[in-house]
Amino acid sequence: MSIRNAFLISTLLLVLCILPVSGYAESARFLTVIDGDSLLVEYQGRSREVRLIGVDCPEWGQEYGTEAKSHALTFCYGKQVRLEFDKSRKDRYGRMLAYVYCGDTMLNEEMVRAGLALAVKYKPNTKYHSRFKRAEKDARLKRRGFWLHGGLKQTPSQWRKRH
Repeated sequence: MSIRNAFLISTLLLVLCILPVSGYAESARFLTVIDGDSLLVEYQGRSREVRLIGVDCPEWGQEYGTEAKSHALTFCYGKQVRLEFDKSRKDRYGRMLAYVYCGDTMLNEEMVRAGLALAVKYKPNTKYHSRFKRAEKDARLKRRGFWLHGGLKQTPSQWRKRH
């Protein structure tokens, strides 16, 4: 092996060790729920807002908004959570984007499975989109949450535009 090739391999390995790894979960302390798809956590010594990746919950004031917030609070209350990041770690509002776990269970997926969130594809963070779509189909078939009445009158996105 030439010196040039050895140098290139060493440099590549160093870069790979420095870059954040997608799928790596980091610990945070749950503080409170902002709404069904947004939490406040203590992460790396600071209070940070976390937006759940791949889901959209009814908003505060919208039908099922209170239920979504309550479900997320019950899921996380008094627990350490783990944050798994995808390709993009922040949204345009500066919120951290993550898949949130308590133990081995992912909050994002559980919100959809409970019929309290829609599965939504937000590129480039699409790692679990097909998993969320399966959970949404299951919630619909079992008539959970807002699926009991056939769904929401407006999607959360439509509701936000009107309010």
